[in-house]
Amino acid sequence: MNLPKDIGYFFGSHEGRAIHYQEDLLSSLLVMAWMVEARDPYTGGHLWRVSRFSRLLASELNLPDESVARISLGSFLHDLGKVGVPDQILNKKDRLTDEEYEVIKTHPDVGWRMLAGHPLARLVESAIRAHHEMPDGRGYPRGLVGDEIPLDARIVGICDAFDAMTSARPYRRGMTVEKALSIIEENLGQQFDQAFGDRFVELGKSGALHHIVGHSDEGIPLQECMMCGPTLVMRRGQQVDDYVYCRSCTGEYKTELQDGKLVVKHTGKSGHPRALESEADTKLIGRLVHESARALLRV
Repeated sequence: MNLPKDIGYFFGSHEGRAIHYQEDLLSSLLVMAWMVEARDPYTGGHLWRVSRFSRLLASELNLPDESVARISLGSFLHDLGKVGVPDQILNKKDRLTDEEYEVIKTHPDVGWRMLAGHPLARLVESAIRAHHEMPDGRGYPRGLVGDEIPLDARIVGICDAFDAMTSARPYRRGMTVEKALSIIEENLGQQFDQAFGDRFVELGKSGALHHIVGHSDEGIPLQECMMCGPTLVMRRGQQVDDYVYCRSCTGEYKTELQDGKLVVKHTGKSGHPRALESEADTKLIGRLVHESARALLRV
């Protein structure tokens, strides 16, 4: 990968400074994506999961480290354009009408326009703009066909759809892994890339995806809100007696140990406005940025 031209201008040839510059740029993008995701209480951990699925699939396809890192980042940013979707559509607790779905379909281009001019925009362009394209041409926003769809987008599209199917929504519980894999298998070559989809299904059947499904970080499963289902996101490093809030119903929960594991218990209260404010998980983002930036800078 060729670094942005202005890196040399600001930092000369000092690799350490260039790495920090790159990491700062990546962090700014990922924090923005995190805050966009926080608008929808039913997608907690979605970006992390899609990023992990995509990294795993890209690695299994023996792609270069640079490509794996780029795809991991693009998958974390793929839904950035949902910032332009009105709350009443994004958080609707029922299936969307055709008109509302047309609004949702604008988010790939909105996301790309948001990044226009950013020094690293080109790294994630295809993941953002084309993750809803389909090999048979029925996707959006441009109706690309087959190999017209960039490699990154073909991978992210599979992983995004799989996570959507296995995650809870206001109007349904998440599907089983087996059911979601069968749907992908039935739609290979139509909605999903044939070769990449085949490999993803193999990974799923081997159990290689289970540690990501239903989690919001490595080893941290989503917790159940008694009203809304698995919407409660816990963070690495949380302790007993910490508070966790449901972003959908505002229910307040407190962490406690149960059989040696940290779980949540409803307090019977609702969160106050300050407690419900969105705050990016900077430690999780930092780990993702660190592994990706160094892979991209090595080449």
